[in-house]
Amino acid sequence: MTETVWWKRGTVYQVYPRSFQDTNGDGVGDLPGITARLDYLAWLGVDAVWISPVYPSPMADFGYDVADYCGIDPLFGTLAEFDTLIAEAHRRKLKVILDFVPNHSSIAHPWFAESRSSRTNPKRDWYIWRDPGPDGGPPNNWVSNFGGPAWTLDKATGQYYYHAFLREQPDLNWRNPAVREAMHDVLRFWLERGVDGFRVDVIWHLMKDAGFRDNPVNPDYAPGAPEITRFHQVYSADRPEIFDVIAGMRDVLRAYGERVLIGEIYLPVERLVAYYGPDLTGADLPFNFQLIQTPWRAEAVADLVARYEAALPPGGWPNWVLGNHDQPRIAARVGEAQARIAAMLLLTLRGTPTLYYGDEIGLGHVPIPPGRAQDPWERNEPGHGRDPERTPMQWDDSPNAGFSAAEPWLPLSEDWPTRNVEGLRSDPASMLTLYRRLLALRRDHAALSVGAYRGVKLGAAEVFAYERFAGDEVVRVVLNFAAAPQTLPLPEGDWTLLLSTRTGRAGDSVRASLTLDPAEGVILRHA
Repeated sequence: MTETVWWKRGTVYQVYPRSFQDTNGDGVGDLPGITARLDYLAWLGVDAVWISPVYPSPMADFGYDVADYCGIDPLFGTLAEFDTLIAEAHRRKLKVILDFVPNHSSIAHPWFAESRSSRTNPKRDWYIWRDPGPDGGPPNNWVSNFGGPAWTLDKATGQYYYHAFLREQPDLNWRNPAVREAMHDVLRFWLERGVDGFRVDVIWHLMKDAGFRDNPVNPDYAPGAPEITRFHQVYSADRPEIFDVIAGMRDVLRAYGERVLIGEIYLPVERLVAYYGPDLTGADLPFNFQLIQTPWRAEAVADLVARYEAALPPGGWPNWVLGNHDQPRIAARVGEAQARIAAMLLLTLRGTPTLYYGDEIGLGHVPIPPGRAQDPWERNEPGHGRDPERTPMQWDDSPNAGFSAAEPWLPLSEDWPTRNVEGLRSDPASMLTLYRRLLALRRDHAALSVGAYRGVKLGAAEVFAYERFAGDEVVRVVLNFAAAPQTLPLPEGDWTLLLSTRTGRAGDSVRASLTLDPAEGVILRHA
C-alpha cells in the first residue's frame, strides 16, 4: 500500500451513537440522527466516521454486550437505516468505520444460550469454561476490568465461565476455529454492506493463557485505584498467539480492498507497536492512546513522540488519539486553553488522528447528578465511571441543545446555551473554528497529512517544536505549553504563519524570531 490510502491521509471522527443526535424523541441518539448530521461532518472536514456499537443488545454495557452481530438494535434503528447511512456518507465522500466487539458477546446471545445448556453442547467450547479451583472457588485470580471476579459459576453445569468485563459479557474462545470463522463471517456481512473498516474492541484481550495461570500481583497497586490494577494482566491478555488471530481478520478485510483494521490496545509503546504484526500482517492502526496517559508537559509529550516514532516498525503508520468514550475529555484533563494546543498537536503530528465528538466544541467534564449515573462501571466501582465523557452533543441553543425533543439520557453541560455548534461555527475565535481550520490545513498541505516528521530542539522549557516535510515543503509547529510568553529563534529565511491557536494571527510573515503568547501554538510554513 502507498501512503495515499485514505486511512493514512485522512482523519477519523468517533460518534457515540447514544449521544450524537436523537430523531425519534426518546432521548437517545440513533442512526437517522447520524445521517442527519453527515453534512456537519463534511463541513467540519473529517474523512471517516467511526460508529460505536449499534447491534442488538440488552445494553448492560451500552452495546458492548452484543446479542446479534448481524443486526441493528431497534433503539438505534434498522438495517435499512444503516444502509442509508452508509450510502449518504459515501455520497459525501465520508468513510464509515464500524465498532466490532469480538472478545465477548452478550449473555443473551443464542451462542451462549447453547454453550451453557450442557457440557456436551457443540457450542460449549465457543466460550471459556473451567472447573472450580481446588478450594471450590474461581479457577484463578483473574479479575474483571469493571471490578469483582472475572469468573461466574453456572450452577446448572458446575463450571465457571470467564468474562473480562461484566458477567453479562462472557468471553468467546478464540482458540476455537469455529469461533474464528463465525466472526470472520460477521466481518464479511458488514463489508458486503459497504463498511470501510472496523475498530476492534479490546483486541489485545482476544487470546488468554492456555494454562490459565494466575496473574502476578502488582506491588504498586494503590488503594482506591480500579481493582483491575491489583494484578499485572500477564496471562489474561496480550498473549503471543494473538497475532495469528489479527492476521486472520486482516486477510478478510484485504479481500475487499482498502478497508482499515484498527485495534483498541491499552499497552505501553513497546508492546503497542507489536500489534502491527510480523511484516505488517497485524492491525493497520493499533490505537495509540499514549497522549491520554502521558503527563501534559512539553518535555513529556516530546519524549513520547520521539519514543513512538523510534519504536514503529518499518512501514508502520502512526496514529494519535486525545480521547474517547472511555476516557475523560481532553478539555476536562488540561483545561480549554491547553485543549487548543492539544488540537493543534493531534492534527499536525505524523499519522492518522482520531477526534472524539464534542471535543471540537470544547466539551469538558460534565457532572452527573446523583441518581443519573448510567455506566455499569460506576455502579461497580464508584468514581471510575465514564458517563461524563458520554454526554450528548450540543447542536444549538434550543431546548435540549437540539439533541432531542425529550430529556437526554445523560445531562448536558451547564453552558450548553453558548457551547454549541450553531453558536460557535461563525465565531473566528472558537474552538470549533480552530478544528475546522486545522483540518483544512491537513488537506491543503501534504507535509501535514503524509509528510515525514522530525523533532526540533529550541532549548526552551515548556515548548514542543517539530517539523513536517514533504517534497520541497517544510512546515514547523511550535507549541507553548507554558502560562508565560516565549520568544524563540527561527532558522534563516522567511516563514509564513499559517495558523495560530489564537484568533487573528494568520498570514503574517515571520523572520529571525517568534513570540508566542501563553498557551499558544502556531504552524509556520517555510517560504
